[in-house]
Amino acid sequence: MLVLDSSRTDTARARRAAVRFLRARCPWADAHDVPLVVSELLGNAVRHTEGGWLLRMACRQESLVVEVYDSSSSRPVRRSGDPENGGGFGWGIVEELTSSVTVRSHTVGKSVRAVWHPAHMRAA
Repeated sequence: MLVLDSSRTDTARARRAAVRFLRARCPWADAHDVPLVVSELLGNAVRHTEGGWLLRMACRQESLVVEVYDSSSSRPVRRSGDPENGGGFGWGIVEELTSSVTVRSHTVGKSVRAVWHPAHMRAA
């Protein structure tokens, strides 16, 4: 399991750690799609919350799970992308590149859980 939080690292280092984790522990996972989703989830946590974030990754034979916890209770919303000013594409990317994605509310904040299954990776 990989566990990182914003008090000890930044998003760029977290992305690099996610790639190293995939190579070492989850070779069937897409080494481009998963870091992109990690980047989008961490970017949303930084952009749309005032508190820190926590990243957890776990790989088993049947699934790869990425969870990002943040301090905002606001749920992500799919928006039409704005190519002129940038932004608005992230949640759609997350939904498209994962087998499933769920959002859970907590007493403080929320967690976004992205899951990939090996069959989904082969089909993509």
